[in-house]
This record gives sequence, structure tokens and C-alpha cells, in this order.
Amino acid sequence: MLIYILLGVGLALAVEGFVYAAAPSAMKRMMAEIQSSPDGALRFAGLFALAVGVGIVALARFLGAA
Repeated sequence: MLIYILLGVGLALAVEGFVYAAAPSAMKRMMAEIQSSPDGALRFAGLFALAVGVGIVALARFLGAA
């Protein structure tokens, strides 16, 4: 179980690092947009991302068991 957590954190850091390295000015603009967004919109986006992430993990576990 711990290996999956480490793999997930490592993958997330790799993807985020790639985006910052490839397009730093776009990331700055996106952060400025996020700061001006209402809390409700950010909460909804976070819950949506959480649901999609859990769904992907569940799908990966299901496909791995097949």
C-alpha cells in the first residue's frame, strides 16, 4: 500500500515539475486567476479533482485485478 502512495506522490511531483519547467509564465498567470477565484469555485474544483482521482485509482485497481 505504501508503494502506491509513494508512486502517486512521485508522479504528481513529476507532472507538476514538468509544467513549471515548461511554462513558468503560464503557471504564474494561472496562480493569479486562482487567487481571484471565489472559495466556492475552488472548493468545487477540488472536490471534482478528488472524485476523478479516486475514480482513476478505483479503475486502475479494477483493471489490475482482471
